[in-house]
Amino acid sequence: MMRPVKRSRLRISIGKFYYTARRYISWIIEHRFFAKRKDFTDMPYVVFEHSTPVYRELAGVNPELQKNKEQNLRIAIKNLDGMVIGPGQKFSYWRLIGKPSARKGYLPGLVLFYGNLTSSTGGGLCQLSNLIYWISLHTPLKVVERYRHSYDVFPDSNRTQPFGSGATCVYPYRDLQLYNDTENCFQLRLKIMNGRLYGMVNSDKPLLISYMVYQKEHCITHELWGGYVRHNRIFRKEFDVNGRQLDDYEVTQNHAIMMYEPFLEKH
Repeated sequence: MMRPVKRSRLRISIGKFYYTARRYISWIIEHRFFAKRKDFTDMPYVVFEHSTPVYRELAGVNPELQKNKEQNLRIAIKNLDGMVIGPGQKFSYWRLIGKPSARKGYLPGLVLFYGNLTSSTGGGLCQLSNLIYWISLHTPLKVVERYRHSYDVFPDSNRTQPFGSGATCVYPYRDLQLYNDTENCFQLRLKIMNGRLYGMVNSDKPLLISYMVYQKEHCITHELWGGYVRHNRIFRKEFDVNGRQLDDYEVTQNHAIMMYEPFLEKH
């Protein structure tokens, strides 16, 4: 039974120190396996592409934080756009972006901290990790590290993806990592244009498999502690070049505490 967790500042600080140190050590040990090369010439085969709006109508939120988010996204994109993930290589979201700091030009943006909306330098970068995760589910790349959102922050306003199809990120210990166990090279292309964040994965060779991602068993439960929790299971179907289904399997499960009142009527 999920419920909000309250932790002391001391426990939070100790946890941050421990998991940050562990992350830096793992990056050092595995450094030769991480993707580093960029190529800004598009590879010939588009595997999947998607876009999301940079700005959203959020009641009670300073609109300046959304403007700052766009600035933060643009800085982070410079570190990721064109990245090539070769056979046997890993993609690490935070290893490539680095620590978002004011010195690098990052501005205060909206972040979720233990169920509370607040602002922090570099806030808003979860939109980028969400997009990359969603795109990766439509490719042969294996998701070897991903953290689900513990809180469902916003109602389904014009949602085009299943609930829980994103990846939360906290530097450096909540990372998004992908692994290429194929013989293809995959290229990540990212940009912001006309108020939208665009992402695309290209390949140097044609793929023989395509994917469809969908949800099952979506429900909302009223917990004994008084709040609501949202649940679902994300599945993926695989198809061959003739459209024949090859497989259908579960990718992940999601459970998130809702931060808004469910079952509201649409106006």
